[in-house]
Amino acid sequence: MTAPIALTIAGSDSGGGAGIQADLKTFSALGCYGASVVTALTAQNTRTVALVEPASPAMIAGQMRAVLDDLDVRAVKLGMLGGAQAIATVAGCLDGCDLPIVLDPVMVAKSGDRLLPPDAIDALRALAGCATLLTPNLPEAACLLGCAPATTPAQMAEQGAALRAMGAGAVLMKGGHGDSAICTDLLVTAQGAMPFRARRLSTRNTHGTGCTLSAAIAAGLAHALPLEQAVGVAHRYLQRAIAAADDLCVGSGHGPVHHFHAVWSHG
Repeated sequence: MTAPIALTIAGSDSGGGAGIQADLKTFSALGCYGASVVTALTAQNTRTVALVEPASPAMIAGQMRAVLDDLDVRAVKLGMLGGAQAIATVAGCLDGCDLPIVLDPVMVAKSGDRLLPPDAIDALRALAGCATLLTPNLPEAACLLGCAPATTPAQMAEQGAALRAMGAGAVLMKGGHGDSAICTDLLVTAQGAMPFRARRLSTRNTHGTGCTLSAAIAAGLAHALPLEQAVGVAHRYLQRAIAAADDLCVGSGHGPVHHFHAVWSHG
């Protein structure tokens, strides 16, 4: 039995908790073979992003051609793309590509370091039009829309609908930046809004949660799950990975979630 192939197009995290590294771990944990296109190198750990070096457009396009020309990719996850040129290159290579695409609009790292320059936001808005699913957190959604972050479920639904109007097939408004005891993500589709709720867990080890969730959804789509089911499976997987995060004891800042919580534990 051949595992379905999922492709991540994102930046590399030298600390291993987010980006390409988190995506590949997530794909493996959820039964997919992971392929990757590196859009940027970052020198980072659990505390800070010290340096970012983008890949050239030619290298990004070359990686994408190499993977898509040979591998039977079933789903694509887009993460940190780095800048307007990189976004345009990725969009061009995906033009006409009939695959489910999960776009995580990565703009700021957990440490607070900016990962997308302001002049690339318009390009990211345009790229959203090719996404099967857009997965912004509340600050990212506000930035894409040019408004204040949502503070209520009704505002989350309104902003999700506004982002869908940019062309995305569906939008998952991630509620992790809220402050209530229950964390609610809201899946906004043409049929309406579907909530995914979980108890907010007390841990500082949440580095890579956005990358992990979007990669987990892409893995579900690679397994040919319907979108709502793929989001549900991914949501449960991430909650368990966060619950086990303190077992890892990685770094002295915001440590990573435990991607392989179902396989091994040091707790």
